[in-house]
Amino acid sequence: MSGVAVVTGAGSGIGGAVARALLDDGWRVALAGRRADRLDAVATGHADALTVATDVADPDSVAALFAAVADRWGRVDLLVNNAGTFGPGGTVDEIAVADWSDTVAINLTGSFLCAREAFAAMRRQHPQGGRIINNGSISAHVPRPRSAAYTATKHAITGLTRSLSLDGRAFGIACGQIDIGNAATDMTAGVAAGAPQADGSVRPEPTFDVGHVADAVRYMAGLPLGANVQFLTVAATAMPWLARG
Repeated sequence: MSGVAVVTGAGSGIGGAVARALLDDGWRVALAGRRADRLDAVATGHADALTVATDVADPDSVAALFAAVADRWGRVDLLVNNAGTFGPGGTVDEIAVADWSDTVAINLTGSFLCAREAFAAMRRQHPQGGRIINNGSISAHVPRPRSAAYTATKHAITGLTRSLSLDGRAFGIACGQIDIGNAATDMTAGVAAGAPQADGSVRPEPTFDVGHVADAVRYMAGLPLGANVQFLTVAATAMPWLARG
């Protein structure tokens, strides 16, 4: 299956790997992210790529992204809601309110804003329908120490996923969530060197090739709309997340 996809946080890491994989599979892909130069680097060599500098926490910026996609291709078949930040580290009393708000704005409100625009497009287009894939996290299940802001937003993404799945049924809109643990990217480079553990120690954790995340998203995106992967977890086999919490 192919069509028109929007991938947020597409300038690097998981978003970049997913965007390239979808382009290789014949999707027309709008790459969204804050840095236009990084988006252009990912899109290089792909005629069916559209790069749009976007701040997912800004409603007007998100609206402009989807307007650009509509102007270019006239529809949206897939949204990969990937943009996110780890946010502040610390116990809850050490987290500044402004840092909490910034994390919520990017991870949760940003996903809501993009889903809102995609849902509206999928609802009104002909043929109707589409798919939304939200990037959750292992932290949507269990937290790391000193990660209240990030963990809270990722638990909230699960609620958003469930609500979109239910509300989308009437319009042929499917929604699923991919929960990723320790994919090797610049954002997770510190994990391989040493990550805080629940017992207070700091230990290196295994990682895995981010291309496997792209393969998982390919599978989810390639299903007919009558089938859906509601939740998929892909993680480094030996990471200690099963013992967290």
